[in-house]
Amino acid sequence: MPATAADKRMTFRKMHEAGCFVLPNPWDVGSARALQQMGFKAVASTSAGFAWSIGKPDNRVTLDDVCGHLTALCSAVDLPVNADFEGGFAHKPEKVAANVISAVQTGVAGLSIEDSTGDAAKPLYERAFAIERIKAARAAIDADHSGVLLTGRCEGFLVGQTDLALVIDRLVAYAEAGADCLYAPGIKTREQISAVVKAVHPKPVNLLIGASGLSVAQAADLGVRRISVGGSLARAAWAGFMRAAREMAEQGTFTELGNGHPGGELNKMFG
Repeated sequence: MPATAADKRMTFRKMHEAGCFVLPNPWDVGSARALQQMGFKAVASTSAGFAWSIGKPDNRVTLDDVCGHLTALCSAVDLPVNADFEGGFAHKPEKVAANVISAVQTGVAGLSIEDSTGDAAKPLYERAFAIERIKAARAAIDADHSGVLLTGRCEGFLVGQTDLALVIDRLVAYAEAGADCLYAPGIKTREQISAVVKAVHPKPVNLLIGASGLSVAQAADLGVRRISVGGSLARAAWAGFMRAAREMAEQGTFTELGNGHPGGELNKMFG
């Protein structure tokens, strides 16, 4: 019997209680099903990977685009799906809350809310306002007792504000506002990671790894609970596509096509 949304949410919460797990980021139904076949226990959407798959740049998709995508992912796999819900597709807390309700209705097991504004002149929401946005997301999730896990994200390192004390202060505040998991994409050193883990303990921390870096075992030793890869799997797939397409366009040859994954294996996996 297929897992229900309630089953997936319960499983996802239990996964955050101990150990360290990889939460890979598929960008469409096929990549999500492939990751399930490979044995991963949960997946997360990627705002960038999904946007590229529909011919848009990151952070330029609509709420309807994302909710349709999340519904498709949740229906395609028996795994918990965590939503990269960007900034909630709204500024005001009450609108964030309304949009979170829409996300919950897609069947996701978790979702994240970030504090970036998209405004280069003022890249992060004012601290108190950012906290209110997390509180609003928490209230929306709790309203129907869905059990969806809320991740609070501080985007400081991604927008050039690399003051670790500022990032930690915000993460602690988001934890106090009701975030179940904390996430500071862009932190990389052992010292940074350890400081974040210690500051928000006992709540779990998500670590972004986009290329070579710590192994799962090394991250676990630092107290990291889960590891996501953002748009990196999508970028890897696009790399193969671009190499082959450019060879055809620029050289009129087809050598790179020989590096493709065997079609028979793909058919077997999806069969």
